[in-house]
Amino acid sequence: MVYPLQDKYINLLTDFGFKRVFGTEPNKQLLMDFLNTLLPEHHQIQDVTYRSKEHLGNTPVEPEAVVDIYCQGQTGERFIVEIQKAKQNFFPDRSVYYAAFPIQEEEWDDQLTAVYTIGILDFIFDAHQQDQNFLHTVQFQDQNGRLFYDNLKFIYIELPKFTKGLSQLQSHLDKWLFLLKHLSELSNCPEPLQEEIFNQLFETAEIAKLSLMEQDSYHNSLKYYRDFNSVNIMSG
Repeated sequence: MVYPLQDKYINLLTDFGFKRVFGTEPNKQLLMDFLNTLLPEHHQIQDVTYRSKEHLGNTPVEPEAVVDIYCQGQTGERFIVEIQKAKQNFFPDRSVYYAAFPIQEEEWDDQLTAVYTIGILDFIFDAHQQDQNFLHTVQFQDQNGRLFYDNLKFIYIELPKFTKGLSQLQSHLDKWLFLLKHLSELSNCPEPLQEEIFNQLFETAEIAKLSLMEQDSYHNSLKYYRDFNSVNIMSG
């Protein structure tokens, strides 16, 4: 089917859009650049290998909460990256559940490699409604706030809280979050985003460069995303 090109670029919050940009071998530089905006200096990555998501257990994942990407850094760190489209009562429990599988893959040799779960949330946690921070890093601490274990981290981004406009973007993370929310609304790469990595993103995300089969898959994914959001707006 041939679709009218209403948007020039794909919506990165659709299942198709997110996986095309961040979940394919030719575009892994985009994934690494995005991850490195969130990772501490000692876990910055120069290469990733995509892993089969079959390693994450046998339990089916809910359609509104998809483990989109499972990959491994060059020194063994594992990364679970997902988009969460709607509130879920037990989302922290599920994050811990999936983080346990990469740990169980390892053979015990007195030290475990790092595991990061990164959630891009299209909602705000109920407990965070009055909190202005959109970026949350969760790790194990003792009762005095001292770090107990450094190799298991949960990083959550509450996208609705990120409201900066193009002229307000300062950090590299700002630019990525702006594009996650607004790429499909743009007609070209604006001057504040004129960087090599973002030029690659715009080229990768251009709908006209998709095959007809890919365009069909994208528009089905976009329809699901819009229908899902409409239902949640009405029920909210």
